[in-house]
Amino acid sequence: MDALVAFAAALLAFRLAGLLAARYRASRKPELLAWSAGLAAYAVAAAAIAWGEAAGWDARAFRVYYAAGALLTAPLLGAGSLLLAGRRRAAPVGLVFAGLAVGISLAMPVHGAFAAHGIPAAQDHLAFLPARLLAILANSLGTLAVVGVALRSIRRRPLGNALIVAGIAAAAAGSGLSGLGAAGSAVGIAIGAALLYAGFVAPAHLPALPRARIAPR
Repeated sequence: MDALVAFAAALLAFRLAGLLAARYRASRKPELLAWSAGLAAYAVAAAAIAWGEAAGWDARAFRVYYAAGALLTAPLLGAGSLLLAGRRRAAPVGLVFAGLAVGISLAMPVHGAFAAHGIPAAQDHLAFLPARLLAILANSLGTLAVVGVALRSIRRRPLGNALIVAGIAAAAAGSGLSGLGAAGSAVGIAIGAALLYAGFVAPAHLPALPRARIAPR
């Protein structure tokens, strides 16, 4: 069951990433491309959970999960928010970091035996330096960028930014639910991805409702 839930979360996140990529092709707004990459990394993390739960966790599934979920998702989403705020240097910095994260995830030594089910705890299989420290910094800075930009402009885009903050909270809650099984994290990914997508594409202002016209007597 956990594998099916994680697979469904991966399909949803991939679909939302594709929709953002289509919006980027139409508008060429760089933040949409970064957000699409962030949701795609989120989807890969969910797919790795499905892989681990279906076939049994090993170093391969764990590397994919850690690279996508712990090292890439939050920084890519944060880069998108910084690009939205006009910080154009976020694009090359994000590309360099993505290459560094992938390189570290491939080279990091993984030790210890893996349980057949349940998302492996990083501290049981990785040394603190460099992978775990990089994940802490990447998630902290990426989340700070997303939430900071959202709160800064919440008066201009109240609905969209409220949804973005809710999506970050849902993702954090999903990580906290990992003790309930991989399905808890997968549900958090699905809800977080849906809320983030809705926040990214929400209009700045809701359309005004038409006023009812009262016919003269």
